[in-house]
Amino acid sequence: MASNPSPVTPLSSRLVLSERARWWLERAGEQRSAMFNEAWIGLVMLLLFIGFVVRQSNLPALAALLMTIVGLSWLWNRLALASVEYGRQFSESRAFAGEMIDLTVSVTNRKFLPLAWLHIEDHVPLKLPFANARVTPTAQPKVGALTHLTATRWFERVNWRYRVECKHRGFYFLGPARLRSGDIFGLFTSALTVAPQTRLIVYPRLIALSELGFPGKHPFGGQRAVQNIFEDPSRTVGVRDYHPEDPFKRIHWKASARRNQLQVRVLEPAIVPHLAVFLNVTTFEKHWHGTDTALLERTISVAASIADHAVRQKLAVGLIANGSVPHSDQSIKVMPGRAPNQLLKILEALAAITGFPTADFNQLLSAESSRLAWGATMVVVTCVVTEKLLATMLRLRHAGRPMALVSLDSEFKGDDTLSLSKGVEGIRIYHIDPDKIDLDDPGEWDKAE
Repeated sequence: MASNPSPVTPLSSRLVLSERARWWLERAGEQRSAMFNEAWIGLVMLLLFIGFVVRQSNLPALAALLMTIVGLSWLWNRLALASVEYGRQFSESRAFAGEMIDLTVSVTNRKFLPLAWLHIEDHVPLKLPFANARVTPTAQPKVGALTHLTATRWFERVNWRYRVECKHRGFYFLGPARLRSGDIFGLFTSALTVAPQTRLIVYPRLIALSELGFPGKHPFGGQRAVQNIFEDPSRTVGVRDYHPEDPFKRIHWKASARRNQLQVRVLEPAIVPHLAVFLNVTTFEKHWHGTDTALLERTISVAASIADHAVRQKLAVGLIANGSVPHSDQSIKVMPGRAPNQLLKILEALAAITGFPTADFNQLLSAESSRLAWGATMVVVTCVVTEKLLATMLRLRHAGRPMALVSLDSEFKGDDTLSLSKGVEGIRIYHIDPDKIDLDDPGEWDKAE
Protein backbone atom coordinates (compact mmCIF):
# COMPACT_ATOMS: atom_id res chain seq x y z
CA MET A 1 0.00 0.00 0.00
CA ALA A 2 1.37 3.34 -0.99
CA SER A 3 2.34 5.64 1.81
CA ASN A 4 0.73 9.03 2.26
CA PRO A 5 2.69 12.06 1.03
CA SER A 6 4.61 14.15 3.55
CA PRO A 7 2.43 16.69 5.37
CA VAL A 8 5.18 19.30 5.07
CA THR A 9 4.11 21.82 2.41
CA PRO A 10 6.30 24.44 0.73
CA LEU A 11 4.64 27.14 2.88
CA SER A 12 5.55 25.32 6.09
CA SER A 13 9.06 24.87 4.74
CA ARG A 14 9.37 28.61 4.29
CA LEU A 15 8.11 29.13 7.85
CA VAL A 16 10.71 26.75 9.25
CA LEU A 17 13.40 28.48 7.20
CA SER A 18 12.22 31.85 8.46
CA GLU A 19 12.34 30.66 12.08
CA ARG A 20 15.85 29.29 11.62
CA ALA A 21 17.04 32.52 10.02
CA ARG A 22 15.48 34.56 12.82
CA TRP A 23 17.17 32.32 15.40
CA TRP A 24 20.50 32.78 13.62
CA LEU A 25 20.12 36.56 13.60
CA GLU A 26 19.10 36.70 17.25
CA ARG A 27 21.98 34.41 18.13
CA ALA A 28 24.28 36.92 16.42
CA GLY A 29 22.90 39.61 18.65
CA GLU A 30 22.33 42.13 15.84
CA GLN A 31 19.52 44.48 14.94
CA ARG A 32 18.59 43.88 11.33
CA SER A 33 18.06 46.81 9.02
CA ALA A 34 15.36 47.06 6.38
CA MET A 35 17.83 45.87 3.73
CA PHE A 36 18.47 42.43 5.21
CA ASN A 37 15.84 39.84 6.02
CA GLU A 38 15.09 36.16 5.53
CA ALA A 39 14.57 36.68 1.79
CA TRP A 40 18.32 37.03 1.34
CA ILE A 41 18.90 33.48 2.52
CA GLY A 42 16.09 32.24 0.31
CA LEU A 43 17.60 34.08 -2.67
CA VAL A 44 21.02 32.51 -2.09
CA MET A 45 19.54 29.01 -1.88
CA LEU A 46 17.46 29.67 -5.00
CA LEU A 47 20.53 30.80 -6.95
CA LEU A 48 22.43 27.72 -5.84
CA PHE A 49 19.55 25.42 -6.81
CA ILE A 50 19.05 27.00 -10.24
CA GLY A 51 22.80 27.06 -10.87
CA PHE A 52 23.17 23.34 -10.18
CA VAL A 53 20.06 22.47 -12.20
CA VAL A 54 20.97 24.43 -15.34
CA ARG A 55 24.68 23.89 -14.73
CA GLN A 56 25.55 27.59 -14.77
CA SER A 57 28.61 28.37 -12.63
CA ASN A 58 27.86 32.08 -12.58
CA LEU A 59 24.81 31.68 -10.37
CA PRO A 60 26.60 29.76 -7.58
CA ALA A 61 29.44 32.29 -7.80
CA LEU A 62 26.91 35.11 -7.36
CA ALA A 63 25.41 33.28 -4.41
CA ALA A 64 28.85 32.88 -2.87
CA LEU A 65 29.54 36.59 -3.41
CA LEU A 66 26.28 37.51 -1.70
CA MET A 67 27.10 35.26 1.26
CA THR A 68 30.59 36.78 1.45
CA ILE A 69 29.13 40.29 1.50
CA VAL A 70 26.64 39.29 4.19
CA GLY A 71 29.37 37.67 6.27
CA LEU A 72 31.72 40.63 6.00
CA SER A 73 28.86 43.04 6.78
CA TRP A 74 27.90 41.01 9.84
CA LEU A 75 31.50 40.96 11.09
CA TRP A 76 31.94 44.70 10.42
CA ASN A 77 28.75 45.42 12.31
CA ARG A 78 29.85 43.27 15.24
CA LEU A 79 33.05 45.32 15.59
CA ALA A 80 31.64 48.73 14.66
CA LEU A 81 30.96 50.07 18.17
CA ALA A 82 33.84 48.27 19.84
CA SER A 83 36.43 50.67 21.33
CA VAL A 84 34.26 53.69 20.54
CA GLU A 85 34.34 56.38 23.24
CA TYR A 86 31.82 59.17 23.64
CA GLY A 87 32.20 62.06 26.06
CA ARG A 88 31.01 65.54 27.02
CA GLN A 89 32.98 68.27 28.75
CA PHE A 90 31.72 71.62 30.02
CA SER A 91 34.16 74.50 30.23
CA GLU A 92 32.71 75.11 33.72
CA SER A 93 30.79 72.59 35.79
CA ARG A 94 29.12 75.43 37.74
CA ALA A 95 27.78 78.71 36.44
CA PHE A 96 25.43 81.52 37.40
CA ALA A 97 22.17 82.28 35.66
CA GLY A 98 22.77 84.51 32.65
CA GLU A 99 26.28 83.23 31.87
CA MET A 100 27.45 81.49 28.70
CA ILE A 101 29.64 78.39 28.84
CA ASP A 102 31.12 75.99 26.28
CA LEU A 103 30.23 72.35 25.78
CA THR A 104 32.59 70.02 23.92
CA VAL A 105 31.18 66.73 22.60
CA SER A 106 33.67 64.18 21.29
CA VAL A 107 33.63 60.68 19.84
CA THR A 108 36.81 58.63 19.45
CA ASN A 109 37.32 55.49 17.38
CA ARG A 110 40.18 53.59 19.05
CA LYS A 111 40.60 50.70 16.59
CA PHE A 112 41.85 50.00 13.06
CA LEU A 113 38.35 49.42 11.67
CA PRO A 114 36.84 52.71 10.43
CA LEU A 115 33.25 53.68 11.02
CA ALA A 116 31.32 54.01 7.77
CA TRP A 117 28.61 55.96 9.61
CA LEU A 118 27.82 56.82 13.21
CA HIS A 119 24.58 58.32 14.48
CA ILE A 120 24.53 59.82 17.99
CA GLU A 121 21.43 60.90 19.88
CA ASP A 122 22.21 62.56 23.20
CA HIS A 123 19.46 63.54 25.64
CA VAL A 124 19.74 67.14 26.87
CA PRO A 125 17.38 69.36 28.93
CA LEU A 126 15.22 71.68 26.86
CA LYS A 127 15.65 74.42 29.49
CA LEU A 128 19.34 74.53 28.62
CA PRO A 129 19.37 76.25 25.20
CA PHE A 130 22.22 75.70 22.75
CA ALA A 131 23.19 78.81 20.83
CA ASN A 132 24.55 77.03 17.72
CA ALA A 133 22.78 73.67 17.70
CA ARG A 134 19.36 72.32 16.88
CA VAL A 135 17.74 70.31 19.66
CA THR A 136 14.68 68.30 18.69
CA PRO A 137 11.91 67.29 21.13
CA THR A 138 11.59 63.70 22.30
CA ALA A 139 8.84 61.58 23.79
CA GLN A 140 10.03 62.55 27.26
CA PRO A 141 8.75 65.91 28.55
CA LYS A 142 11.38 68.65 28.99
CA VAL A 143 14.01 66.46 27.31
CA GLY A 144 15.42 67.08 23.85
CA ALA A 145 17.78 65.22 21.54
CA LEU A 146 21.11 66.58 20.34
CA THR A 147 21.95 64.52 17.25
CA HIS A 148 25.16 64.03 15.28
CA LEU A 149 25.86 62.06 12.11
CA THR A 150 29.48 61.46 11.19
CA ALA A 151 32.05 58.94 9.97
CA THR A 152 35.49 58.31 11.42
CA ARG A 153 38.71 56.78 10.21
CA TRP A 154 40.88 54.51 12.32
CA PHE A 155 42.08 56.08 15.58
CA GLU A 156 40.34 59.37 14.86
CA ARG A 157 38.54 61.78 17.18
CA VAL A 158 35.71 64.08 16.12
CA ASN A 159 34.76 67.10 18.24
CA TRP A 160 31.74 69.40 18.28
CA ARG A 161 31.71 72.64 20.27
CA TYR A 162 28.58 74.45 21.36
CA ARG A 163 27.75 77.60 23.28
CA VAL A 164 25.30 76.94 26.10
CA GLU A 165 23.24 79.72 27.65
CA CYS A 166 22.48 79.23 31.35
CA LYS A 167 19.14 80.98 31.44
CA HIS A 168 17.57 79.19 34.40
CA ARG A 169 18.98 78.01 37.71
CA GLY A 170 18.91 74.30 38.41
CA PHE A 171 20.69 70.97 38.21
CA TYR A 172 20.99 69.81 34.62
CA PHE A 173 21.95 66.31 33.51
CA LEU A 174 23.01 65.48 29.95
CA GLY A 175 22.59 61.90 28.85
CA PRO A 176 22.28 59.05 28.36
CA ALA A 177 23.45 58.97 24.75
CA ARG A 178 22.56 56.33 22.17
CA LEU A 179 25.08 55.42 19.49
CA ARG A 180 24.12 53.55 16.32
CA SER A 181 26.42 52.26 13.62
CA GLY A 182 26.77 49.37 11.19
CA ASP A 183 28.48 48.03 8.11
CA ILE A 184 29.28 49.96 4.98
CA PHE A 185 26.48 48.28 2.98
CA GLY A 186 23.79 49.11 5.54
CA LEU A 187 22.70 45.51 5.97
CA PHE A 188 23.13 45.41 9.76
CA THR A 189 22.95 47.99 12.51
CA SER A 190 23.97 47.84 16.15
CA ALA A 191 23.30 50.22 19.04
CA LEU A 192 25.07 51.17 22.24
CA THR A 193 23.79 53.24 25.16
CA VAL A 194 26.33 55.39 26.99
CA ALA A 195 24.79 55.61 30.44
CA PRO A 196 27.09 58.05 32.33
CA GLN A 197 25.59 61.52 32.59
CA THR A 198 27.24 64.93 32.73
CA ARG A 199 26.03 67.38 35.39
CA LEU A 200 25.83 71.14 35.22
CA ILE A 201 24.83 73.32 38.18
CA VAL A 202 23.42 76.76 37.47
CA TYR A 203 23.29 79.01 40.52
CA PRO A 204 20.75 81.79 41.03
CA ARG A 205 21.76 85.22 39.85
CA LEU A 206 23.49 87.32 42.50
CA ILE A 207 22.60 91.00 42.88
CA ALA A 208 24.42 93.57 44.98
CA LEU A 209 22.35 94.56 48.00
CA SER A 210 22.89 98.22 47.18
CA GLU A 211 21.08 97.65 43.88
CA LEU A 212 18.18 96.10 45.78
CA GLY A 213 17.89 99.16 48.02
CA PHE A 214 19.47 97.86 51.22
CA PRO A 215 21.15 100.63 53.21
CA GLY A 216 24.69 100.55 54.60
CA LYS A 217 27.23 97.79 54.91
CA HIS A 218 25.42 95.86 57.65
CA PRO A 219 21.68 96.06 56.87
CA PHE A 220 20.88 93.16 59.21
CA GLY A 221 23.13 93.99 62.20
CA GLY A 222 26.77 93.49 63.07
CA GLN A 223 27.25 96.82 64.85
CA ARG A 224 29.93 97.45 67.39
CA ALA A 225 29.10 96.31 70.91
CA VAL A 226 29.82 97.98 74.21
CA GLN A 227 30.92 94.73 75.82
CA ASN A 228 33.28 92.33 74.13
CA ILE A 229 30.89 89.35 73.98
CA PHE A 230 31.93 87.96 70.59
CA GLU A 231 35.17 88.61 68.74
CA ASP A 232 35.69 87.95 65.08
CA PRO A 233 39.36 87.09 64.34
CA SER A 234 38.86 88.19 60.71
CA ARG A 235 37.95 91.77 61.71
CA THR A 236 40.99 93.73 62.85
CA VAL A 237 40.21 97.33 63.81
CA GLY A 238 43.63 98.34 65.14
CA VAL A 239 46.66 97.43 67.23
CA ARG A 240 47.82 98.03 70.81
CA ASP A 241 50.78 97.22 73.01
CA TYR A 242 51.37 93.62 73.96
CA HIS A 243 50.39 92.40 77.46
CA PRO A 244 51.62 89.18 79.08
CA GLU A 245 48.12 87.66 79.05
CA ASP A 246 47.72 88.12 75.28
CA PRO A 247 48.00 84.95 73.16
CA PHE A 248 50.84 84.84 70.64
CA LYS A 249 48.43 84.26 67.73
CA ARG A 250 47.25 87.86 68.11
CA ILE A 251 50.68 89.40 67.65
CA HIS A 252 50.82 91.71 64.64
CA TRP A 253 54.36 91.10 63.47
CA LYS A 254 54.48 93.81 60.79
CA ALA A 255 53.25 96.48 63.21
CA SER A 256 55.69 95.22 65.85
CA ALA A 257 58.57 95.58 63.40
CA ARG A 258 57.56 99.10 62.47
CA ARG A 259 57.26 100.26 66.09
CA ASN A 260 60.13 98.11 67.37
CA GLN A 261 57.76 96.86 70.09
CA LEU A 262 55.37 93.94 70.27
CA GLN A 263 51.89 94.87 69.05
CA VAL A 264 48.71 92.76 69.13
CA ARG A 265 45.60 92.96 66.99
CA VAL A 266 42.44 94.55 68.37
CA LEU A 267 39.46 92.55 67.16
CA GLU A 268 36.07 94.06 66.51
CA PRO A 269 33.29 92.71 68.76
CA ALA A 270 30.02 91.86 67.02
CA ILE A 271 26.47 91.60 68.30
CA VAL A 272 25.42 89.27 65.48
CA PRO A 273 27.99 86.54 64.74
CA HIS A 274 25.49 84.35 62.84
CA LEU A 275 22.89 85.03 60.17
CA ALA A 276 20.23 82.57 59.06
CA VAL A 277 18.25 83.18 55.87
CA PHE A 278 14.70 81.78 56.07
CA LEU A 279 13.24 81.41 52.58
CA ASN A 280 9.52 81.01 51.98
CA VAL A 281 8.87 79.38 48.58
CA THR A 282 5.12 79.92 48.77
CA THR A 283 4.05 82.58 46.28
CA PHE A 284 0.35 82.69 47.21
CA GLU A 285 -1.32 82.78 50.58
CA LYS A 286 -2.92 79.43 49.74
CA HIS A 287 -0.26 77.16 48.30
CA TRP A 288 -2.77 75.15 46.28
CA HIS A 289 -3.43 78.22 44.12
CA GLY A 290 -0.23 77.45 42.24
CA THR A 291 3.23 78.94 41.90
CA ASP A 292 4.19 82.27 40.40
CA THR A 293 7.46 81.08 38.89
CA ALA A 294 8.73 84.54 38.00
CA LEU A 295 8.15 85.82 41.54
CA LEU A 296 9.70 82.69 43.05
CA GLU A 297 12.87 83.06 40.95
CA ARG A 298 13.26 86.67 42.06
CA THR A 299 12.76 85.69 45.71
CA ILE A 300 15.39 82.95 45.42
CA SER A 301 17.79 85.42 43.79
CA VAL A 302 17.31 87.84 46.70
CA ALA A 303 17.96 85.08 49.24
CA ALA A 304 21.14 84.05 47.41
CA SER A 305 22.32 87.67 47.27
CA ILE A 306 21.81 88.10 51.02
CA ALA A 307 23.77 84.91 51.74
CA ASP A 308 26.58 86.05 49.45
CA HIS A 309 26.72 89.45 51.18
CA ALA A 310 26.85 87.80 54.61
CA VAL A 311 29.73 85.57 53.54
CA ARG A 312 31.62 88.60 52.24
CA GLN A 313 31.10 90.22 55.65
CA LYS A 314 32.71 87.16 57.30
CA LEU A 315 29.49 86.11 59.02
CA ALA A 316 28.46 82.55 59.73
CA VAL A 317 25.53 82.22 57.35
CA GLY A 318 22.97 79.48 56.82
CA LEU A 319 19.84 78.75 54.82
CA ILE A 320 16.55 77.22 55.94
CA ALA A 321 13.65 76.91 53.48
CA ASN A 322 10.30 75.21 53.36
CA GLY A 323 11.11 73.93 49.86
CA SER A 324 12.93 70.77 48.87
CA VAL A 325 15.16 69.41 46.16
CA PRO A 326 13.57 67.25 43.45
CA HIS A 327 12.51 63.74 44.49
CA SER A 328 12.65 64.66 48.19
CA ASP A 329 10.09 65.70 50.81
CA GLN A 330 12.53 67.16 53.33
CA SER A 331 12.92 70.89 53.89
CA ILE A 332 16.28 72.41 52.99
CA LYS A 333 18.43 73.11 56.05
CA VAL A 334 21.99 74.42 55.84
CA MET A 335 22.88 75.47 59.36
CA PRO A 336 25.00 78.63 59.81
CA GLY A 337 28.72 78.10 59.48
CA ARG A 338 31.92 79.63 58.18
CA ALA A 339 33.37 76.70 56.28
CA PRO A 340 35.18 77.58 53.04
CA ASN A 341 32.46 75.84 51.00
CA GLN A 342 29.53 77.21 53.01
CA LEU A 343 28.39 79.55 50.24
CA LEU A 344 28.62 76.73 47.68
CA LYS A 345 26.32 74.59 49.83
CA ILE A 346 23.78 77.39 50.04
CA LEU A 347 23.93 78.19 46.33
CA GLU A 348 23.61 74.53 45.37
CA ALA A 349 20.58 74.20 47.62
CA LEU A 350 19.02 77.29 46.04
CA ALA A 351 19.84 76.01 42.57
CA ALA A 352 17.91 72.79 43.18
CA ILE A 353 15.04 74.07 45.31
CA THR A 354 11.52 73.64 43.94
CA GLY A 355 8.40 75.71 44.49
CA PHE A 356 6.56 72.88 46.26
CA PRO A 357 6.27 73.69 50.00
CA THR A 358 7.13 70.77 52.26
CA ALA A 359 6.15 72.41 55.55
CA ASP A 360 4.22 75.31 56.97
CA PHE A 361 6.62 78.24 56.94
CA ASN A 362 5.46 79.68 60.27
CA GLN A 363 5.92 76.35 62.04
CA LEU A 364 9.33 75.90 60.40
CA LEU A 365 10.35 79.38 61.53
CA SER A 366 9.42 78.65 65.15
CA ALA A 367 10.92 75.16 65.22
CA GLU A 368 14.29 76.01 63.67
CA SER A 369 14.83 79.15 65.75
CA SER A 370 15.67 77.02 68.79
CA ARG A 371 18.51 75.35 66.87
CA LEU A 372 20.28 78.62 66.13
CA ALA A 373 23.00 80.16 68.26
CA TRP A 374 21.85 82.85 70.64
CA GLY A 375 22.19 86.25 69.04
CA ALA A 376 21.86 84.94 65.47
CA THR A 377 19.88 87.19 63.17
CA MET A 378 16.93 85.56 61.43
CA VAL A 379 16.31 87.12 58.02
CA VAL A 380 12.94 86.12 56.54
CA VAL A 381 12.75 86.38 52.74
CA THR A 382 9.22 85.97 51.44
CA CYS A 383 6.93 87.17 48.69
CA VAL A 384 3.82 86.59 50.81
CA VAL A 385 3.41 88.49 54.10
CA THR A 386 0.49 87.36 56.26
CA GLU A 387 -0.74 88.31 59.69
CA LYS A 388 0.24 84.89 60.95
CA LEU A 389 3.81 85.38 59.75
CA LEU A 390 4.04 88.79 61.43
CA ALA A 391 2.70 87.32 64.67
CA THR A 392 5.30 84.54 64.56
CA MET A 393 8.13 87.03 63.97
CA LEU A 394 6.90 89.29 66.78
CA ARG A 395 6.81 86.36 69.18
CA LEU A 396 10.39 85.44 68.29
CA ARG A 397 11.49 89.07 68.60
CA HIS A 398 9.96 89.29 72.08
CA ALA A 399 11.91 86.14 72.96
CA GLY A 400 15.13 88.04 72.18
CA ARG A 401 15.77 86.94 68.58
CA PRO A 402 17.09 89.61 66.19
CA MET A 403 14.67 89.60 63.27
CA ALA A 404 14.59 91.09 59.77
CA LEU A 405 11.89 90.86 57.11
CA VAL A 406 12.64 91.14 53.38
CA SER A 407 9.32 91.35 51.55
CA LEU A 408 8.64 91.01 47.84
CA ASP A 409 4.88 91.20 48.46
CA SER A 410 3.47 94.02 46.34
CA GLU A 411 0.43 94.28 48.64
CA PHE A 412 2.57 94.73 51.77
CA LYS A 413 4.97 97.63 52.04
CA GLY A 414 5.11 98.08 55.78
CA ASP A 415 3.46 101.50 55.80
CA ASP A 416 -0.12 100.50 56.43
CA THR A 417 0.10 98.91 59.88
CA LEU A 418 3.87 99.02 60.36
CA SER A 419 6.56 101.67 60.26
CA LEU A 420 8.99 101.03 57.41
CA SER A 421 11.86 102.93 59.04
CA LYS A 422 11.56 101.73 62.63
CA GLY A 423 10.08 98.32 61.91
CA VAL A 424 7.76 96.38 64.19
CA GLU A 425 9.11 96.63 67.70
CA GLY A 426 12.70 96.09 66.61
CA ILE A 427 12.10 94.09 63.41
CA ARG A 428 13.96 95.49 60.43
CA ILE A 429 11.67 95.61 57.40
CA TYR A 430 12.78 95.99 53.80
CA HIS A 431 10.49 95.97 50.81
CA ILE A 432 11.80 95.10 47.35
CA ASP A 433 9.81 95.74 44.21
CA PRO A 434 10.05 92.44 42.28
CA ASP A 435 9.51 94.23 38.96
CA LYS A 436 12.82 96.04 39.44
CA ILE A 437 14.75 92.77 39.64
CA ASP A 438 15.89 92.15 36.08
CA LEU A 439 15.92 88.48 35.16
CA ASP A 440 16.17 87.56 31.48
CA ASP A 441 13.58 84.80 31.50
CA PRO A 442 12.38 84.07 35.04
CA GLY A 443 9.54 81.85 33.89
CA GLU A 444 5.81 81.92 33.82
CA TRP A 445 3.09 81.26 36.32
CA ASP A 446 2.51 77.55 36.91
CA LYS A 447 -0.97 76.61 37.96
CA ALA A 448 -1.20 73.87 40.54
CA GLU A 449 -2.93 70.76 39.31
